[in-house]
Amino acid sequence: MIRTPEALIPYILAVAAVLGGTAWHLGDRTGGLGRTVVIGEARIGGPFALTDQDGKVYTDKNLRGHWTLLYFGYTHCPDVCPLTLQLMGDVMDRLGAKAARVTPLFITVDPARDTPGVMKQYVAVFGKQFVGLTGSEAQIAPVLKEFRVYAKKRPVAGGDYAMDHSGSIYLLDPTGKFAGTYEEVDGPEKIAADLKDRL
Repeated sequence: MIRTPEALIPYILAVAAVLGGTAWHLGDRTGGLGRTVVIGEARIGGPFALTDQDGKVYTDKNLRGHWTLLYFGYTHCPDVCPLTLQLMGDVMDRLGAKAARVTPLFITVDPARDTPGVMKQYVAVFGKQFVGLTGSEAQIAPVLKEFRVYAKKRPVAGGDYAMDHSGSIYLLDPTGKFAGTYEEVDGPEKIAADLKDRL
């Protein structure tokens, strides 16, 4: 009996599925199909020189010798920034004695309003270990670029403005190199557990 083309379709699909699965398996074993292959290092971060909340110069060299939790935001932020900094504070509390090996760092995306004095009052709310950095717009702009941070001024009612910005928490290793990111949805317990494994 001669099969019509329509009758062969289920057989063709079955063979295609088997061949596809085999190709996926072989590719997975060789680092090809089915696996994300990373070549080289992520180019995030770089040299900088900013001003801390005490008016002192703080550079990328200050990042060395300890892990860093880095967040970009601004003090006039109504919700996301304070919630994220509180999350970082909760993580520090959960680290216990190991917290001494981690620095929570906050860099403003709104240098026009976030002076060292403003930053000092703001970061103190979240913990004594917090460091707040600011500078001129010319100093902040290249840091945002180095860390691939989106930040844009947005007018609001009353002639004021807000800052739209990306919201990841960067993790930097003791050499100051990018080691990954955390998101607010990860929660303090998950982030602290991951950090403890690294410390």
